[in-house]
Amino acid sequence: MNEKWASLEEVAGYLGVTKDTIRNWIRKSGKSDIPAHKVGRQWKFKLSEVDEWVKSGKSASI
Repeated sequence: MNEKWASLEEVAGYLGVTKDTIRNWIRKSGKSDIPAHKVGRQWKFKLSEVDEWVKSGKSASI
């Protein structure tokens, strides 16, 4: 089954943070490695990748 791509807004709501927080995590990508993919001018996410990122503990090192 193909997983749908989530928007920045959807991921912010899913994680309970602001859109600005997600953008900051993307900018600090070297440390956090948040799984974000740029499609045109928009950032897209797979929720399964975001879940794995949180479970890995990398989100705590931001």
